[in-house]
Amino acid sequence: MTVVAFVPDLMDRSRISGVVGDVTFVSSVDGLLAAPADVVVVDLQRVPDLAALAAIESRCIGFAPHVDSELIERARAVGCEAMARSRFFREVDDLIG
Repeated sequence: MTVVAFVPDLMDRSRISGVVGDVTFVSSVDGLLAAPADVVVVDLQRVPDLAALAAIESRCIGFAPHVDSELIERARAVGCEAMARSRFFREVDDLIG
């Protein structure tokens, strides 16, 4: 399974790669669109325009702080499986594995 992630925070990157293993990290949302992937992971707080996520054809999983329910709902509206950050990191193995 090919996993590509736009997750700028280094601690979050290590948490993801520690569980998932082989992950390609990109430096922009455009990098997600250019890289072939089975699963795309996105830190929703770092996406300047959520509409760009609608162009992703792969399974898209996004996370954001639980208090930002509006951001989570807007990401869901463009087709991203969006959830609270705590849930994502608690279930990352099941979500991606």
